[in-house]
Amino acid sequence: MLKRSLFLSVPLLALAATAASAQVHPPTLTPQQSGTTQLLIAVSPVNEKVVWAAGAGGVYTVTTDGGNTWRSGVVPGADQLQFRDVQGVSDQVAYLMSIGNDTDQFRIYKTEDGGAHWKIQFTNQLTNAFYDCMAFWTPDRGIAHSDSVNGVFPDIRTTDGRTWHSISKQMPPALPGEASFSSSGTCITTEGWGNAWITTGGSTTARILATRDGGDSWNAYNTPLVSNENAGGLSVAFRDPWHGIVGGGDLTNDAAIDAATSSDGGKTWTLTTTPPITGAIFGLAYANGMHLNDGWGGSGWAGDGARAGDWGRDDHRFDRTVVITTETQPNFTSGAAAWSPDEGCTWYSLPTASGYWAVAFANPHAGWFVGNNGSILKISF
Repeated sequence: MLKRSLFLSVPLLALAATAASAQVHPPTLTPQQSGTTQLLIAVSPVNEKVVWAAGAGGVYTVTTDGGNTWRSGVVPGADQLQFRDVQGVSDQVAYLMSIGNDTDQFRIYKTEDGGAHWKIQFTNQLTNAFYDCMAFWTPDRGIAHSDSVNGVFPDIRTTDGRTWHSISKQMPPALPGEASFSSSGTCITTEGWGNAWITTGGSTTARILATRDGGDSWNAYNTPLVSNENAGGLSVAFRDPWHGIVGGGDLTNDAAIDAATSSDGGKTWTLTTTPPITGAIFGLAYANGMHLNDGWGGSGWAGDGARAGDWGRDDHRFDRTVVITTETQPNFTSGAAAWSPDEGCTWYSLPTASGYWAVAFANPHAGWFVGNNGSILKISF
């Protein structure tokens, strides 16, 4: 499987956006200065002011003013690692997930003082485990997902924001070779107090692993996405407990790109039209985001008690705003971007957005792409 090349350069990008109006208006794209030239792989807005990003060389960068200024740094002892995922909690608190060439370089770090100090919370010891992504319901409740090992997903969970414990016995049995793709941390998504979805591939069927109770129990559902050793679902996003989108393709076939939507919580999926881009879909993000507040805004719970998908509840123009990212073959060069106002029925290209690895939103007016050479691009609908 191609994903096993740990430091494979896989840029990407495409996008989907604002909503049901008589005229479709493209988003505004504004370059920003990240403070680093390292590749940025993952991004996590806390709200429209506070955003964390991270990537190669043990680098992280954070803004507290909506991207007008960014402050970057290197996590001590991690300069040879890649951060494939980041979860921002506040301007002071964030989690990072690293990968490396050795088993014990799959780690989870946390800072509680804005990056001045970082503590390792988890260090992998399981041979052949490959931790792809993590996601959180609240600042202290999260899950991290790994490829299967001997037919078992060795996933881990925290309920206190400090310690991580195995939930492998709760996970569905894995198909032969079943795995996920890091996809800048978007192979898993959370929503509400206990909903989560994981997209997989690497086997005969691309599946969705879903929980409704915070990871205590799981179900596995088939998707129509192409799947083989180098293909499957790469990225998944849900805008409420029932409506979501999954995207993927074949990393060895530039023309094999597909996406599908669900309206029943991931049980069944329907293919969308094909985006006007090439390469496997590497990242998806709804732009409905969270309420505009200074509280928790990660991937599931807003600081004022509002759940994901509540933003703009009275403004349905943003219900189905989506962003996707892709990578191109054969050299994994910069990807292209496209957006859809209607969850994949129609697509519009973003020719000026390329070379990015990830995208995420605080709300429709405040989203960020991150990618090659420390590049950051703010996207506003």
